[in-house]
Amino acid sequence: MLAKRIIPCLDIKNGRVVKGKNFENLKDVESPVELAEFYNLSGADELVFYDITASFEERKLFTDILTQVANKIFIPLTVGGGINSIADFDRVLKCGADKVSVNSGAINNPHLIGEAAKKYGDQCVVLSMDVKRTNGKFTVYSKGGRINTGIDAIEWAYRGQEEGAGELVLNSIDTDGVKKGFDLDMLDKICEKLSIPVIASGGAGCIEDFVDLFKNVPKVDAGLAASIFHFKQVDIKQLKNTLIKNGILMRI
Repeated sequence: MLAKRIIPCLDIKNGRVVKGKNFENLKDVESPVELAEFYNLSGADELVFYDITASFEERKLFTDILTQVANKIFIPLTVGGGINSIADFDRVLKCGADKVSVNSGAINNPHLIGEAAKKYGDQCVVLSMDVKRTNGKFTVYSKGGRINTGIDAIEWAYRGQEEGAGELVLNSIDTDGVKKGFDLDMLDKICEKLSIPVIASGGAGCIEDFVDLFKNVPKVDAGLAASIFHFKQVDIKQLKNTLIKNGILMRI
């Protein structure tokens, strides 16, 4: 059995870490460089860096800040936002990213996943999905959760895997920032269809939410969260110790 992972997420807007609720009402938190350095020392297994308005604003990702963040950490770094081409993959990898997360770019061109996997290896390609319940089904949204694509999330997740994605980040818009637990129903249904690692994102409010996640959806490989780590509501080392006491394998 592989150890589960705990992954803080830096949502970047205008060069600052921000956090909102249901992908809206974003508020300033802190410098991404200082937060990255903190997480590097706090026991995080990996770090995710999202330039959350790059796709919507149709611009390139902020590589200067990314380079500063990459230089401060020694844990794996996944980077996303405005990834629309192989050139974009190349650019962020050269800035120090270990993995590249593609969302709207893959919706526009699903073959981008396979092209990147062939060039850089599938372990480098992460499919990120922003999903919301719409008319009774799990639906994929693009442009930072702003546009309803009408795409069925379960079918899209499976296609992403078949195209060559090595990992999936599943962001629940419904539970984002609500702090009442991960979307276990959605995670369970999508994990049942996939063989690649799945990272759960959206809804963590306390340590018990991670215990519930890994116990109720054992196929989930990692739990991702932002505000509860940013505002020191949950200490990562304490979280890992609690998970171990609950029989969940963790890296210490």
